[in-house]
Amino acid sequence: MIRKLKSGEYRLYSRKKNPATGKRRNLGTFKTRDAAEAHERAVQFFKRH
Repeated sequence: MIRKLKSGEYRLYSRKKNPATGKRRNLGTFKTRDAAEAHERAVQFFKRH
């Protein structure tokens, strides 16, 4: 899940909520949406392998 921050950057959050905090985990902050989407694909790849 990618959200745009007020600073103009994009942050990648986990899809599931963290049971300990009830919030989504921050998986990285990126300057462009393309970079965030590329990292999201990498995360999904490593989750499956």
